[in-house]
Amino acid sequence: MTSSTYQTQLTDQTYNGWTNYETWNVALWLQNDEGLYDMARQWRHHGYKSLSHMLMEFSPATPDDVRWDDENLNICELNEMMEDL
Repeated sequence: MTSSTYQTQLTDQTYNGWTNYETWNVALWLQNDEGLYDMARQWRHHGYKSLSHMLMEFSPATPDDVRWDDENLNICELNEMMEDL
């Protein structure tokens, strides 16, 4: 009996368990910066899109230069992360 694995797409890649670098970077900052963490906890019931509008008023991007509203962000994944805060 042979065993094989099925990969849905050969181009599937993740970044440290997140969809991509941009999503990982935003999640990293929201989870590890005390001020951003507190803000994310306060906005968790509104979702990441609402939080990103607030964050854009303070700064357009993370300290690593990833925009809070980057088009590559996986919003569903960030919403799930915020629910767990």
